[in-house]
Amino acid sequence: MLGQYAHEISVSTQGRKFYEVTNEVDSHVSKSGIQTGLITLHVKHTSASLLIQENADPSVQLDIKNFLEEIAPEKNYIHSSEGADDMPAHLKSLLTQTHISLSFKDKKLILGTWQGIFLLEHRVSDKVRHVQLHFIGD
Repeated sequence: MLGQYAHEISVSTQGRKFYEVTNEVDSHVSKSGIQTGLITLHVKHTSASLLIQENADPSVQLDIKNFLEEIAPEKNYIHSSEGADDMPAHLKSLLTQTHISLSFKDKKLILGTWQGIFLLEHRVSDKVRHVQLHFIGD
């Protein structure tokens, strides 16, 4: 029988870095009551991203962060109403993703051995980010 489940998680951030949410998302997969299906995650902000990325070697995250800093540096943009990191944060979320979809089976996310789900914060100041989870399946 086809069913749906929705939930929102909050992620407290302290600056520009990766925040792994794999375990929290996986716990909602089992709570959903759905055995097999799809989950869509959507970050409800324009200056943060969602990524499926390496979760074993932190140097991968550092290299990604450095790359994004190079491609969207802080400089004199027209839009800077919330500070120097405002427009670069929007550009970084434009280049990455604000939503992702994943499959799950037997109430477990289907991820590769070294893959994790991350919220990537693009702003310097502390934030609380909201991620909508939507499950559909049998």
